[in-house]
Amino acid sequence: MCLYLPRHMGPVAESETVESERIDHGAGETVLIVDDEATVRMLVTEVLTENGYNVLEADNAPSAMKVIEASPNIALLITDVGLPGGMNGRQLAEAIRMRRKDLKVLFITGFAENAAVSSGHLEHGMEILTKPFAMSALANRVRKILEA
Repeated sequence: MCLYLPRHMGPVAESETVESERIDHGAGETVLIVDDEATVRMLVTEVLTENGYNVLEADNAPSAMKVIEASPNIALLITDVGLPGGMNGRQLAEAIRMRRKDLKVLFITGFAENAAVSSGHLEHGMEILTKPFAMSALANRVRKILEA
């Protein structure tokens, strides 16, 4: 089987050029991403770094607690709700916010929203984003949370 495509001969017209427009959403804020799936952490880190954020990573709650202790300038915690090791994302957020009441939290989860937050209620400064999500939606949500 062969596939034939037309070939353009000649100069490229201005209307045919594609310009890559990168919008920096961040202003260097530090974000901590906690997810046991390395692929998710990698993608989120890549997108947020490209959008002007400083990103730290942890693969479980105990590691995240150590990162928080060592980096007091973290502005946003992005955590999966389902984490291994005895402490889920909601418990992690509550434990951290006992020390840092101003820390903003974005839960990312593959579960239904109400199941993810157990009581169906999120405290001020907490939001949820259901997987799968577009990376642009993540970047926009992070900017919105940090500006609030």
